Amino acid sequence: MPLVTTPNLSAPDDFYEALIDAHRDLIDEQSHALNARLVLLLANHIGDLGVLREALQAAREAAG
Repeated sequence: MPLVTTPNLSAPDDFYEALIDAHRDLIDEQSHALNARLVLLLANHIGDLGVLREALQAAREAAG
């Protein structure tokens, strides 16, 4: 299964709002920890190391 990089969320604005709400009132350390847990949960859900490596590379390249 290749990495999907085209828009694929049925309600992207709702997801963004939920993500921002999840971070509300957290200090930076808590926010970073939440992001790390979220990444690990989603990586476990995906379960395909090849796709995860593609995602890591794409994210790294987008970082500049």
